[in-house]
Amino acid sequence: GSHDSFSYWVDEKSPVGPDQATAIKRLARISLVKKIMKKWSVTQNLTFKEQLEGGIRYFDLRVSSKPGEIGQEIYFIHGLFGIKVWDGLKEINTFLEQHPKEVIFLDFNHFYAMDDSHHFFLINRIHSAFGSKLCSVECVEYVTLEYMWEKKHQVLIFYHYPLYQEYPFLWPGNKMPAPWANTTNVHKLLQFLETTLEERSRYGTFHVSQAILTPRVKTIARHLIRGLKNTLVHRNLPMILNWVKAQKPGVMGVNIITSDFVELVDFAATVIALNDLLLEDESAST
Repeated sequence: GSHDSFSYWVDEKSPVGPDQATAIKRLARISLVKKIMKKWSVTQNLTFKEQLEGGIRYFDLRVSSKPGEIGQEIYFIHGLFGIKVWDGLKEINTFLEQHPKEVIFLDFNHFYAMDDSHHFFLINRIHSAFGSKLCSVECVEYVTLEYMWEKKHQVLIFYHYPLYQEYPFLWPGNKMPAPWANTTNVHKLLQFLETTLEERSRYGTFHVSQAILTPRVKTIARHLIRGLKNTLVHRNLPMILNWVKAQKPGVMGVNIITSDFVELVDFAATVIALNDLLLEDESAST
């Protein structure tokens, strides 16, 4: 999985998003501030298509309306506005059309400046984009690749807002817990990942291990021009990757792992290779 999957492009010319504090919105009237914000808002270099081609199958999505804009268009957001959600969904669907056995998870987990009418608009967009590819809510343990292929489903949508109850194809957010370490310290992050895996629900949910470091205000102040990638990610990715390599998948093991800048190391290939351990277990038991 990728963290803030859509943030490969953010619009410096757009207003600062409603996910930001008032003080930041005021500061952003200075044009240089938005350039700095971009360095800290972008957590991926690859487009959806490139991420899909690189093996990413779980997408972490934050969305917002544009306050003051006429209509109900919804955009991806992380400090600054990204592309229209509709454009991202179409790009993902094109990949799925070309690869009918691939399955993806779209986790809509943060909504900003949206009332119910915006949600209805977005949910209709999701349905228009994927149609019969959408997998209805089911007992998590039933949803195997075989099950998905048989039903010709390719997309699971997780929707962290009460309206999910009105649509059979929207999975509740609590089926996709993603505990967040909120630290700049790689040792604390790895300790947190271990602890949350031990506390993971044995049945009935998926589970996201967010292998990401989060800058504090003072981190940004000290390293303004360097940005997220050069300050936190580059230096710590090797240790994070070593943790991933040591994991086991399956019950009480890792399930979905997300990272920033997924192409900087062999992140996707390393996570995918963990599945081989499941096959080894299976052949050992038979």
